[in-house]
Amino acid sequence: MLWTTPFIAACWLLVASLPAQAADPCRLCHASGVRITGIHRGVACPACHQRGGLIMINPADRAVASAGCTGCHRGYQRIYAHAMGSRAPELAFIARSYGRMDPGFEQKNCAGCHLQGCTDCHGSGHAIRRPSAETCSRCHKGYYVGWDYFGRAPRDEHERYQRGRRRQGETFLKMLPDVHQQRGMTCSSCHTMQSLINGQRAAKGCTDCHRPSPTVLEHRIAAHLKKLECAACHAAWAAQEYGTFYLQFTAGTVESPFSSLTVTRNGYAKGVYLKRQDLPPLGFNRRGNVAPIRPQFIAYYSKIGKGKAIGRENRLLAAEWRAFTPHTIQRGTALCDDCHANPRRFLLEPAQDRLYDLQRDGMTLASFWNQTGQTLTNGSFIDQRYYTQLATKTDTYTRAYVEKWKRFITPDAGSLRP
Repeated sequence: MLWTTPFIAACWLLVASLPAQAADPCRLCHASGVRITGIHRGVACPACHQRGGLIMINPADRAVASAGCTGCHRGYQRIYAHAMGSRAPELAFIARSYGRMDPGFEQKNCAGCHLQGCTDCHGSGHAIRRPSAETCSRCHKGYYVGWDYFGRAPRDEHERYQRGRRRQGETFLKMLPDVHQQRGMTCSSCHTMQSLINGQRAAKGCTDCHRPSPTVLEHRIAAHLKKLECAACHAAWAAQEYGTFYLQFTAGTVESPFSSLTVTRNGYAKGVYLKRQDLPPLGFNRRGNVAPIRPQFIAYYSKIGKGKAIGRENRLLAAEWRAFTPHTIQRGTALCDDCHANPRRFLLEPAQDRLYDLQRDGMTLASFWNQTGQTLTNGSFIDQRYYTQLATKTDTYTRAYVEKWKRFITPDAGSLRP
């Protein structure tokens, strides 16, 4: 096979010596087997594969800054500097958690995601096309925001729960999809390419399309419009993962007593203490507004050898939450008491209401729904003083509460049949 190297090099020199406007000089060597379809049909090979004297085998690859694409799609390489390309938040989390125990953790368990080139989203080879919502959900699946838009909630990793519907290699619980998805909107309706290039999470916010109607009781309360993100009330549910366990095996392979867990790579297995699919807890986001929050992640680590823990078992490496936007929007979701009479939703769970005794299981925290020992990395938890204010039943609250329940018990004339 050594003879192929000078042969390919000769072809490159030949193509490089030809003018870029030549009809298709690459056909001199690639006489067959290359069929360009999609939006680039009719484009000559050098338009993508040649930049100056450089011939690029993969012109869309990150290693060449997608130079074959950005000759026409100028500025699009900036996407690599933002979250989808840099993986900066994920790498920082790993460094302060699992990376302390194993510097190679990221390469062993997480290196398969995030952009390696334009074709990750736009198709492969010579069949370039616009990405679909299904394309986005190849990465935005499982616990990542995106799957929930389609009404999919991740199941527990244990093999006994790995049943039912399956999509993109993962089983899921069928939940209520986002109302926008039900109306036919796709990911690009809000997340445009230009917004991703600019490092924005979205090109549009809720109020770019919607105006709060004063006929809606909750919209008449000024504090709701000033201090709440829309998703605080309109997110119907959110996937939540409490207690994320990674077990590292000294032998390099997962031992049989633990093989029912999800086996990752290079001697790791993953398990979760509890998964929920209900109204998410609430906290303050960076803007100081009340927003949905969830664990990302409450991270535990154990090293296992010959069926036993080596050193401390279930070592708590991080207990971090993030404010986020569930893609499970509906017209009406939470009731008054879901916020104004529910301290657990703000991680202020009274000890007498506690169901899970984590410390008895050696898990350090007193409760997942107690703020002690936990942090909210892109905002702050709502403290007891603020919640006490929230839970105080003023005259205004009482009147609104009564009006709300009158609406529930009064038949809607438009829904009655003669």
